[in-house]
Amino acid sequence: MRVIGTAGHVDHGKSALVSALTGINPDRLKEEQIREMTIDLGFAWLTLPNGEEVGIIDVPGHRDFIENMLAGVGGIDAVIFVVAADEGVMPQTKEHLAILNLLQVKSGIIALTKKDLVTDKEWMSLVEEDVRSVVSGTFLENAPMINVSSKNGEGLKEVVTHLQEILSESTPRQDIGKPRLPIDRVFSIAGFGTVVTGTLLDGKLEIGKEIVILPCGKMGRIRGMQTHKRKEESALPGSRVAVNINGLETSDIKRGDVLCYPLHYRGSQRVDVYFKMLSDSSRELKHDDEVKIFIGASEALVRVRLIGKESVKPGEEAWLQIEAEQNLVCSRRDHYIFRRPSPGETIGGGIILNPNPGRRYKRFSDSVILQYETLYKGTPAEIFYQALQEMGITTVEALFKTSTLSKRDTNELMNNLVESRLVIILGGQNDRWNEKTVLVAANTLLCITEDAKEITSTYHAMHPLRIGIPKEELKSRLNLPVKYFNFLLDNWINDGILIEENGRIRTTEHKISLSSKEIELMNRLLDIFQKYPYKPPSVKECLNEAGDEIFYMLVDQEKLVLVSEDLVFNHGAYQTMVLYVKEFLSEHETITVAQFRDAFDTSRKYALAFLEHLDERKLTIRQGDARILFGNYRTHPNKG
Repeated sequence: MRVIGTAGHVDHGKSALVSALTGINPDRLKEEQIREMTIDLGFAWLTLPNGEEVGIIDVPGHRDFIENMLAGVGGIDAVIFVVAADEGVMPQTKEHLAILNLLQVKSGIIALTKKDLVTDKEWMSLVEEDVRSVVSGTFLENAPMINVSSKNGEGLKEVVTHLQEILSESTPRQDIGKPRLPIDRVFSIAGFGTVVTGTLLDGKLEIGKEIVILPCGKMGRIRGMQTHKRKEESALPGSRVAVNINGLETSDIKRGDVLCYPLHYRGSQRVDVYFKMLSDSSRELKHDDEVKIFIGASEALVRVRLIGKESVKPGEEAWLQIEAEQNLVCSRRDHYIFRRPSPGETIGGGIILNPNPGRRYKRFSDSVILQYETLYKGTPAEIFYQALQEMGITTVEALFKTSTLSKRDTNELMNNLVESRLVIILGGQNDRWNEKTVLVAANTLLCITEDAKEITSTYHAMHPLRIGIPKEELKSRLNLPVKYFNFLLDNWINDGILIEENGRIRTTEHKISLSSKEIELMNRLLDIFQKYPYKPPSVKECLNEAGDEIFYMLVDQEKLVLVSEDLVFNHGAYQTMVLYVKEFLSEHETITVAQFRDAFDTSRKYALAFLEHLDERKLTIRQGDARILFGNYRTHPNKG
């Protein structure tokens, strides 16, 4: 599936041409139809003579909506570059061309529209000459130029024929098994719910699959899909697709977000890029300048860190590390555009070199500059390593599948990366691995580790008297499969980054410190348990007496033991009761609720709840109205 975009100055006939070619009016908004001017992205489709169906994205040409235009042209395969024959080249003609060139669109055709309004052959020749001069040195230098009238149909067949020719020569969209959909529209349909649209990249989407919206991280599931108003079970890379999502509201998603499968991509506030500045930019770009970046369908304000220089002059190239307040979601070799926020001006663009560098670099370091050069040139080792970075935590087998290298070369690269510690083996020795081995890029591991530390530290800040975050909660917050999480946790514990204690995870710096008031509340609560060991206060009464933090701190430290949602005993009483039941059953074989109640002079409520707790622990098993000893009980008295 291919996608074509339009480009050109406002009111030069882009939408009219799309409508004439497809029979579909791409101006979907009422305001657009009233003003006869495209404001937002419009969509249509066309079947070529060879039977191939292509999507068409119609973009606004007015300078006030140039940023809407950028949301649509990032994923196109070719362009219809529109110039009105009665007006010729105009300001947005040149700006759109510069943007297309920066995005490295590979091919297109030039449509000189409104031919029916021009009768002067000399004027037409001047326009053609002017257009050829403007596109000289760009990807459109040798593009076919067609005189078109959307009104009387002149040139439409030639447009279609040439589109078929250039698309037949273009490289099919790559499928690396990691689908991502930069979202350019979000809306709701009655009876169906949330729908998003975009141009699908890098893989196939399938109905029923769980998805994540980045950078917000909210999860959903694909309920249905359409391409050109046809229901599809799966969508292919390069196709325009509308995805109906279960579990998310339109308010959860915005233009520029990315729909993908969990764990395939991650956002980053820091990105390494190659930058080329336009030669006609009004002024140079300086270190720490603030600009707008456009990637896919997204836009964000970023600060620019220049690597190896203090400024970039018009026409120059540079290595940059950009930093944003929000997470940017992109992939290596993605193209981007820079614009100044005010006054609005397109100043340049380039390609993403590393979407997740993980750290700030020294700006004037020879090794850092060499690293940028290596990323830009794309050696086999760098490409292999980048594939691993984009896959996140994976297996050697899965990584091999993404490589275009021979098995021998892949094995050699793998060995070198492991030896240099750029690749970390999880759950095994770094000098021994096979196709099932789990591995991760060193900088990806650094990012996940930083996330784990931040999540744990935030939990400490919210619950200063708790030992740490529950292990299961940390796993869930990191959105990792159990196997991978356990491997990582072992690494963090072995490296002294995190500590596991009683099923909870804490940082090495975390220490519980009680104020004099908190010590007083704690001792008062423990005194109540000491005074009434077998008729203790309920959980609710404990919380009212000492507060959540102190109560759950005592549970964490096993000074108190929960036996149900509302029943808790102190450690000593709990051990005494467990030991009594075990000894009683070894002599009498059965024990009833009444016998247990009388032994501890407690009530039936406490006795029944405690014995049901022992059933859950597999220490006892109910038989009629009594309990018998469960043969394979656990001996630790404190694990409920």
